[in-house]
Amino acid sequence: MNLKEEIIRWIKEKVLEAGAEGIIVGLSGGIDSSVVASLSREAMGDKVLGVIMPCQSSQEDEYYALMIAKKIGIKTEKVVLDSVYGEILKTLPPGNHLSKANLKPRLRMMVLYYFANHLNYLVAGTGNKSEISVGYFTKYGDGGVDILPLGSLLKSEVRRLAIELDIPREIIERTPTAGLWRGQTDEGELGLSYGELDEIIRGIELNNTESLPEEKVNRVKELMRISQHKRLPIPIFKRKN
Repeated sequence: MNLKEEIIRWIKEKVLEAGAEGIIVGLSGGIDSSVVASLSREAMGDKVLGVIMPCQSSQEDEYYALMIAKKIGIKTEKVVLDSVYGEILKTLPPGNHLSKANLKPRLRMMVLYYFANHLNYLVAGTGNKSEISVGYFTKYGDGGVDILPLGSLLKSEVRRLAIELDIPREIIERTPTAGLWRGQTDEGELGLSYGELDEIIRGIELNNTESLPEEKVNRVKELMRISQHKRLPIPIFKRKN
């Protein structure tokens, strides 16, 4: 059984264990959501819903989201969040750039769970190991999901899987972005390429980073340290008596 077949079987198992009936995926038009949607389609047949949630987003995102949905044959829902996002910001005191940007994935999380509750589906997250390792996700936003099919795959491994799944080349080659603001890119925020990040993560896991740039290794280690709270269960105070 190859990796693709393992993940497909795992998705089926998780849906069955939860007593659910299908899978919800937020479609961004990027490689990760396209891969998760494709794997979910193979696992659950027509019991997959792709939700497109523009929120001051590039029109390209919707174009590629619809491209993959049509290619793999899944139903879609479109929920435009621009006005909702704007109204929430009006009710809040002024915030910084990041606090406002992170509202977008948190709004999308609410929409995904609305459909999930209505249909008795599970929300499949699109995060991969590279992003999760350094905390490159929004807590209770795109990190608020039921299952993570790509959670143990580095970005380079997701790319190889995308090729195997015959994801359109245009999607595979798109510049990775969370779409939090105009011109934002994953690699720009991280300060290194996904290729460098994957190599450093492997090096840290193998305790062998001597041949890697020290400054970048230290940056990745620091990102891992400060984002640890995102990956751990919520701390619960325990009474002594």
